[in-house]
Amino acid sequence: MDDVQSTIPGPRPGDGPAPEPIRWFGTSWVERGAGYWARRVLVALGALAAAAVGALLLRFAVAGVTMSEAGGFVNLLLVGAIAICSCLAAVRTWKVLTEGRDSLTGWMAEDRSLGAVWIIGGVGALAAYFFRSLVEAPGEGVRRAAHERAVAAHLRRRDARAGRPGGKPGRKRR
Repeated sequence: MDDVQSTIPGPRPGDGPAPEPIRWFGTSWVERGAGYWARRVLVALGALAAAAVGALLLRFAVAGVTMSEAGGFVNLLLVGAIAICSCLAAVRTWKVLTEGRDSLTGWMAEDRSLGAVWIIGGVGALAAYFFRSLVEAPGEGVRRAAHERAVAAHLRRRDARAGRPGGKPGRKRR
C-alpha cells in the first residue's frame, strides 16, 4: 500500500490540505498533468457546441414568434430580451469563474428570483465558459488561489508547531 501511495502524484494524506476538484478536471489542474490539456480542449469545444445548439434553439423560438405575425415591435422586444439576458448571464458566469461565487453581490447573487434570466441567457453563460476555458480550466484561478492560501496557512501552522511539540507560545508549564 505504501508503494502504491508513493507513486501517486500530488498531495498525500498528511501533507496538507487537498485541492478541491473542478468539474471535468478533478484535481489534475494542480500540476496540469494527466490529460489536463486534452480536457481543456474538450471542455472548450463542448461549451462552444452547447452554445451553438442553444443559439439555434433561441433562433427557432424567435422564428416561431415571427411566424405568429405578432408584429415587429414584439420581435424587437424578444430579441432585445434574449440579448440582455445573454449579456447578464455572460458577465455573471465570467465573474464566478474568475473571482468565485462568494464575490457575487447584488443582482448577480440572485439565483432563484432571476432564474429565468439565467436560463434565457444560457448561451451567454456558455460563451463565457468557452472563452474562460481558452485561458485556464474554468474556475482554476479561484481554486488555485484558495489552495495556495490553504497550503501557506498549513505550512505556517506546521512551522509554528515545530520545536515546541506540546506547548503553546507564551505559556510556561508548571
